[in-house]
Amino acid sequence: MQDQVEVEVARFCVLLKTIYADFGFGEFDVALSTRPAVRAGDDAVWDRSEAMLASAARAAGLDFAIQAGEGAFYGPKLEFHLLDRQGRKWQCGTIQLDFVLPERLGASYVAEDGAKATPVMLHHAILGSLERFIGILLEHYEGWLPTWLAPDQIVVANIGKDERAFADNAAFAFEDAGCRVLRDFRAERLPRKIFDARELAAPIVAIAGRKEALAGEVSLRMRDGEQHVLTINDALAYVKQHARVPSATRVF
Repeated sequence: MQDQVEVEVARFCVLLKTIYADFGFGEFDVALSTRPAVRAGDDAVWDRSEAMLASAARAAGLDFAIQAGEGAFYGPKLEFHLLDRQGRKWQCGTIQLDFVLPERLGASYVAEDGAKATPVMLHHAILGSLERFIGILLEHYEGWLPTWLAPDQIVVANIGKDERAFADNAAFAFEDAGCRVLRDFRAERLPRKIFDARELAAPIVAIAGRKEALAGEVSLRMRDGEQHVLTINDALAYVKQHARVPSATRVF
C-alpha cells in the first residue's frame, strides 16, 4: 500500500544504520538517485516516488545528496556508500521504489474497501554482494576482523605436552560457550604458536603452561598486546563479552 511506503523505507534505513554500525561503519554517505532520461512511468509517478524516498530518509535522520538521473528506469533509489578507514567509498546498500513493475506484472491485492489495487514494490539490499562485502571488511580492518566475525575467535595453545589435557579441556569450555576455537597442540615453541595465530588473524590466544594448569587458569593474549591471566570461568566471561555483537542483546 502506498501509505506504507515512507514508514517501511524509514524502518529499512534504521535497520541498515544498526547493521553498518555493528560492522564498524559508523559513517556512510546517502544519495537519492532521481529519474533517468529513459524511464517508465509518467512524471507524476516520479514526483511522488522521489518525494516519498526523500521524506523517509529524513524521517530516519539521514542527510542525502541528489544524484540527478542516476535512478533505475522503473523508479528512484537511495544509495548508501560506506566509508572505510582509508576514506574510500563503497556503495553497498540500496532501496528502490517501484510503481512500474507491479503494474506490468499484473500484481494486485484486495484493499480494505474490497477493491483491487496495485501494490508498490520495494527493492532493497543492505550488504550487496556478500563476497564483495567481505572484501570491504577485510580492507577496512586490514585483515583483522572483529572478534564476533573472526572465523577462528580463539586459539588455545599448550606450552608443553603435560599441559595438553588441561588445554584441551579449556578449549572444550570455550566451545561450549559458543566460541569458534582452534587448537594448537603441536610440538612447537610458544613464540611460534603465537606467531602462527597472528598469521591466522585470530584475535585471542589462550595459553596454558604448567603454572596456569596447576592454578586452573589460562593466559589470554589479545590482538592489541593486552594480556590477562584468568580462571577458566573468568576467561569465558571475558571472551564472551569481547565477542559480543555490538547491537545484540545476547552473546553469540
